[in-house]
Amino acid sequence: MSKMSKTEKEVDPDTPEVEEYEVFKKTTDGVDFRKVGWFKACILFMKVIFATGVLSIPAALYSLGAVGGSLCIVAFGFFNTYCFVILGNFRQRRPYCHSIADMATVVGGPILKEATGILFVIAYVLSTGTGIIGVATALNSLSYHAACTVWWAFIGAAVIVATASVRKLEHVGWITYAGFLSIYIAVFIVVIGVTQVDRPAAAPQTGPFELGFHATNNPGFAAGMVAVSTIFVSSAGTAAYLPIMSEMRNPKDYKKALYVCMGFVTISYLVFSLVVYRWCGKWVANPSLGSAGQTIKMVSYGVGLIGLVVSGCLYLHVAAKYLFVRILRDTRHLQSNSIIHWAVWFGCTISLGAISFVVAEAIPIFNYLVALLGSVCFGPLAMILPGWLWLYDHGHYRKGTFVEKIVYLLHVLLVLFGLFFSVGATYGVVLQIIDAYKTGLIGSAFSCADNSASS
Repeated sequence: MSKMSKTEKEVDPDTPEVEEYEVFKKTTDGVDFRKVGWFKACILFMKVIFATGVLSIPAALYSLGAVGGSLCIVAFGFFNTYCFVILGNFRQRRPYCHSIADMATVVGGPILKEATGILFVIAYVLSTGTGIIGVATALNSLSYHAACTVWWAFIGAAVIVATASVRKLEHVGWITYAGFLSIYIAVFIVVIGVTQVDRPAAAPQTGPFELGFHATNNPGFAAGMVAVSTIFVSSAGTAAYLPIMSEMRNPKDYKKALYVCMGFVTISYLVFSLVVYRWCGKWVANPSLGSAGQTIKMVSYGVGLIGLVVSGCLYLHVAAKYLFVRILRDTRHLQSNSIIHWAVWFGCTISLGAISFVVAEAIPIFNYLVALLGSVCFGPLAMILPGWLWLYDHGHYRKGTFVEKIVYLLHVLLVLFGLFFSVGATYGVVLQIIDAYKTGLIGSAFSCADNSASS
C-alpha cells in the first residue's frame, strides 16, 4: 500500500487493523510512547486548559456582566466539548492523524496542512508565553519584585523548557497531578480569601468606592470581543488533546476522559469566577491569584507556582512533539534512542521555548495574550476546522432527510461563525493592545516593571 493511499484510508476503530495505522507503535525494541491510560489523559486534558482559563475569566466577567459571562462559560464549555468530539471521531477513523494538521491534510491537502501546522505551533508558543508570564508574576509576588521581571521570566522559561524536554507524556503525566492540584488549591485559596476582606485589595482602602459588579454590561465591541475570546480560549485547547490521544494505550477511551475533564472544568470555571467577580468586581487582578491582597497573593502564588510551570511545560511539550513527529515521522529515529532522535527533540523544545520567552516579553499582559491566542489561533483550530471536518465526513447530509439538511446547515454556520469570530476578536484584541501601549498600561517590551503589583 502506498503512503498516499494509506493516509487517505478510513479504518474501523473496532478492528485489530487500527494498530497498523497508529503513529506510535506498541513496541519492546525502541521507545514505547503508548503508555497513557484514560485517567492520566483526563488529568493531562484538564491541565492543558485549566490554568489559563481560571486565571483570566474573572476579569472577562467584568466586561460581560455576571449573567452574560456565565452564559458564555457554559455555552463555550458545551461548544468546545462538541468540537473535540468531532475531532476525536475523525481521528478514530484515521489513526494516522497525530495532530490537527494531519486532519487538515485529509480535507484540504498539503497547503492547508502547513497552514494549520503553523497555527498550531503559534497557538502553543503563545500558550507557553502565558505560562512564562504567570511564573514571572508569581516570582515577583513572592520576592516583592526583588529582580527585574525579565530575569524572572527568563528563569520561568528555563524551567519550563527543562520540564517540557521530558520525552514521553507518560513521564510528564506524574508531574501533571501535582501541577493540577497546586493550581486548583491556589485558586480555591483566593476564592475563600476574597470573601474574607471588607473590600478588594486593588480598590481604594478608605472612603466610598464603586465595586463594578453588574448582572449585564455593554463594554463595546473591542472590549467585548476580548472578553468573549478569553472565555472561549479557556476551554478551546482541545487541539492539544490529539497528540495526547496518540500516546494513549487505548485511544477509544478518549471520550471518557473528555467528558470528565470538560464537565469538571466548566463547573469549576463557573463557580470560581462568579465568586471572585462578585467580591472583587472591576478590581479583580489579572491573573486572578492576586485579587485578595498581598498575603493571600503570596500564599496562592506559592502554592500555585508548580501548576503554572506545569501548564507552560505541557503547552511547550505538545508544540515540540508536533514538530518532532513532523521531522522524524516514517524514519527509524522516531522511536529509537539515536543521536538524531535526541538532537531533534531538544532542538524543538529549546527553540520553541526561546520564541515563547520573546513573545511573553513583547506582550507582557496576561489577558491580552490569552485573548490574542483565542482569536488568531483557536478560532480557526477549534471552530472553523472542526466544522469543516464534520462537513467532509457528512457530505451525504446535503441530500438526506430534512433533519439531516438542517444539521448540515448548522455546521456550515459553525464554519462561518468561526470566520466572524477570528476576524472580529483579532480586531478587538489589536485595538486593546494598541490602546494599552498608548495609555501606558503596557510600558514597553522587555520591561523590568513589577507585573504583580507587589512593590
